[in-house]
Formats: sequence, structure tokens, C-alpha cells
Amino acid sequence: MKEYFKLLKFIKPYLGIFILALICMIFSSLFEGVSLGMIIPFIDRVFTDKKVIIPASIPPFLANLVDQINNIAADRLLIYMLCGMIVLFLLKGFFTYWQNYLMSDIGQRVVRDIRDKLYRHLHNLSLDYFTQKRGGELISRITNDVKLVENAVSYGSTDLIYQSGLVVIYLCLTFFLYLKLTLVSLVMIPLISFPIIKVGRMLRKLSKKSQEQMADINSLLYETIIGNKVVKAFNMEQYETDKFGRVNQGYYKIAMKSIRRLLALGPLTDFLGVLAAAFIIYWGGRDVISGKISFGVFGVSMGALLSLIRPFKKLSQVNSINQQAIAASQRIHEVLETKPSVAEKPNAVRINTFRDKIVFDNVWFAYGDNPVLKGVSLEVKKGQILAIVGPSGSGKTTLLDLIPRFYDPQKGSVLIDGYDISELNIMSLRKLIGIVTQETILFNDTIRANIAYGNPAASQEQIEMAALQAYAHEFIKRLPLGYDTIIGDRGVKLSGGERQRIAIARALLKNPPILILDEATSQLDSEAERIVQMALDKLIQGRTVFIITHRLSTVRSAQRIAVLDKGRIVEEGSHSELIQQEGLYKYLYSLQDIES
Repeated sequence: MKEYFKLLKFIKPYLGIFILALICMIFSSLFEGVSLGMIIPFIDRVFTDKKVIIPASIPPFLANLVDQINNIAADRLLIYMLCGMIVLFLLKGFFTYWQNYLMSDIGQRVVRDIRDKLYRHLHNLSLDYFTQKRGGELISRITNDVKLVENAVSYGSTDLIYQSGLVVIYLCLTFFLYLKLTLVSLVMIPLISFPIIKVGRMLRKLSKKSQEQMADINSLLYETIIGNKVVKAFNMEQYETDKFGRVNQGYYKIAMKSIRRLLALGPLTDFLGVLAAAFIIYWGGRDVISGKISFGVFGVSMGALLSLIRPFKKLSQVNSINQQAIAASQRIHEVLETKPSVAEKPNAVRINTFRDKIVFDNVWFAYGDNPVLKGVSLEVKKGQILAIVGPSGSGKTTLLDLIPRFYDPQKGSVLIDGYDISELNIMSLRKLIGIVTQETILFNDTIRANIAYGNPAASQEQIEMAALQAYAHEFIKRLPLGYDTIIGDRGVKLSGGERQRIAIARALLKNPPILILDEATSQLDSEAERIVQMALDKLIQGRTVFIITHRLSTVRSAQRIAVLDKGRIVEEGSHSELIQQEGLYKYLYSLQDIES
């Protein structure tokens, strides 16, 4: 129940609309009960011209109404009843329409809000969260899980309230018309409720498994669509198809388990309803034969009790929808309740310029139990170019990821102009930093939008100037739509060198005082590397630059080189100084000489 109320908290902002929908549901269910009660005068007065006979225990207002009906002529009563029936069903239709419309509106608003909240929260989470979660799984929570919550809020809540209202109306109708049959109702309700509750608990467990299985499907789709080129290159189409088939089959099996249990509720409630009907007909039929009640009163009482079967069936479906939604809500709240490991302090300092130096002071960092940086200390003055080299896995990228606070060190600190960056406003810090990486991330948008990413207000002149400096303007102008060309997912329509030059133009337009180049030319051929290197030479002018590269020939011009090995700085100096030493740098440099 606690989880269900947690789910309903999503409705809280729209409480006014919900109350209005609730009023419509009350009137709609009330008219449903009244329309059933109208059968009595039709059967007893209009069609058989007999008096309506109701037990003496009925309330006075109902007894007066029965007396009035008994004193109206059958032909006149027929006209009254037909006119009343038309008005009644018109009003019922009006309120039914608005209850469904308003609840659907709430459902759509809740879906919109949850998706916005989830997406916004995902962007606030730190990078380490995304290294632990699969992209397809997160997509599944925003799409599939949210859809299940919508079903519970719109359709589930509507039926829960409306069908519960019908149960109350039918029970009240039976209570006032034929009190003895209320005892049957009190027996029938727990009989039908028990299997609904039992199956509902099973469905929640199965629903959670099915949602996890759907997350597996989404992850597999995401990975194989993004990596389709690799799949084809290694002739792994059949392998991936079989793998998808196994996951898909697993989802099918769980789905069918849920369906079997859900479908079993229908025949079960029907059977229990028939048992109740047998008691009603036997018990009530004897009173009709003895003249204690009229047939119309008995027929409506029996109809009211048998009509309970339909609301209970609906409520069983509502229960299954709600159980699925509760499982989805738990997965959604699991994301929403995750706190970013890199958090901004309440009174964070805004930094607008970089004036002096960046200092790494005895920095330690580990991924889980795997230590990556071990007591690294460095100082880089404004305007200096520092190259960081070393074997793969030595911690180079991790070290530079600490500058924009993608991660925080477990020990030690990173300082900019004397400020510990953990004390700074994160957005103001990252405005000072430009990054060009080995894996160029571009978006399925125009070239103009990709260059202006981070500065959407940039003019066309500024965008073209950045492209010119990045040696990208010429190839862009040759494209059919120029700067309006859509470049596809991750820039797939461009070559590696072209993508990299777009990334450099993006960094140039941002114009940051601090620049991080992480293997920016490692995946390019010689000609593309030459052009990109010219663009990088423009980019680094007048900036404080951190360069990570395995191609040591490209760092000769760096003012300082730091050599990392197993998370520690083992050497530091200029190229000429390091090449004179019999250390790791000279060894790595000699290997590249041999390879070339």
C-alpha cells in the first residue's frame, strides 16, 4: 500500500483536476445504479400493471417514492419512465466522457512530468553512474516503465474509483430493496477478493522481471544498432540474432506467465458469481412465490448482486495494472533517489576567469577497489602546454577527468587559482574548459547546431569563423546543404577527420581558457591527422593545454611532459630532458621509432 501511495504522489500537482474527475465518477456511477433501479417500475407497473412490493424495512423516503409510483397510471408512467431514461443516459454519458477525459489528461501530464524529471535527473548524475548502468536499461525506464505508470494513473485510477463506486451503489441498492440478500453479498465479496489479491502479488513479481527483461532487450538493441558496423565486419549477424532471440523468448515466457494468471481471474470470478446467483435465485425465489416481494424488486436485487461481478472483474484488472505500475514506480524511484557522487555545495563559488595555475595536490582515485591514481601532484601555470604520456591504463584520462569534476578524488584535491574545485559552481567551472577527445561525440543534427553546441546564440559569422580556424569550412561548403546538413547519429555521414574538425570548431567557438586534448588525432590517417593537427595548433594558441597522446612525436613542442605509470608520475620534464634519461619515456619513444 505504501508503494501505491508513493505512485499516487505523481498526481499531487493535478489534485484539482483529479477532484473534478472524481465528482464526474460519482455522478456517473450513481446514474448507473439509478438506471438499474428503473427496471422495477417497468416490470411491476408498466408491463404487468401490478403494484411494486418492497419489504417493510425500507427507509421512509423510499417507501413514499414506491407509493407514488404505485398510484400513477401505467400508460402515464411509461411516458415518464421513457423521458427519464433518455435524460438519465444523456447525463450518464456526459459525466462518463468527462471522467475519462480528465483522467486521461492527468495520465498524460504525469507521464510528461516523470519523463522530464527522469531526464533532468539523469543529466544531474555523475559519470560513474553511467559506467555502471546500460544505456538501453535507462531508456527502458524512461519509455516502458513510465508507460506502465500512465496506465495505472489514467485507466487504473479511473476504474479503481468508478468500479468501487458501482460496488457501493449496487450494495446500497440491494440493502434498501432486499436486506436479506446483503448477507449473500458479504459472503461473495471476500470470495472474489481473495484470488484477486493473491494473483496481484504474483503479477507484481512477474512484472518486475518482465521490465528487467525489456531493459535487456533495449540494451541489446542499443548496442547492436550503434555497433552495427562491427557486427557486420566480424560476420556476427547470426550470433546477435540468436542472442536477441534468447532474450526475446525470455520476455515472452514471463509475459505469458502474467497473462495466464490474469486470464484465470475471469473464469474464476464468473464461477464464484454463478455460485452466488444460485443462492440468490433459491433464496429470493421463495419470497417471490410467497408474495413477500414483487418480481421487479427481486429481479433488480438479483441484477444488482450479479452486476457486482463486472466491477470485480474490472477491479482485478486494475489490481494487475497497479501491481505492474508499482514495480515500474520502484524502478523509476531507484533512479530519482540516486544522488550524484559529484555534488555541488550550497554556497558554491562562481569562477569567471582563469588567472594563474592549476594544481593537483596528492591526488588519489580508484574505481571501486581498483586504484588508478596514487598520490599524483602537478602544477600547471596559465598558458603552459602539458603533455601526459604513459602506457595504456596508467590513469591519464582519469587524471584529466578530475579537472571538470567528472569525478572527485578520494584523497587530495585539484585547485584552480587557489580554489579547491569542489568549492566551485560546476557550470561556471566547466565554462572555462574545452574538451576534444579520441571518441568524437556529435549529434544527429545540422553541422551548424553541432558547432554551436553549448553556445546556441552564436551567429552564423561566428560559427563560420570557428569552422575556418578548424579547417572545416571548405568541406562543409561542399556538402549539398552546407551548414544545414544533418550528419546522422554520432556524425556517421562524415569521415573521422571531418568529425574531429567539427569537434575542434565546437571547442574554438566556446573559446575556453583551459583545453583538454585526449588522443585527439589517434584514429586518423596521415593526411587527416596533418589537417587536424593544423586545426589543433590554432586551437591551443593562448590557452592552458593538457594533451594526452600515445604518439610521442606530437608532444615534442610541449613545454612540459609528465610520464604516468601505474597511477604515479615517474618522470617529468621537456622532451629533450626526458630523452636523455634512461627511463620510461625514452623506452616508449624508442618503441615508436622502431614501429615507424
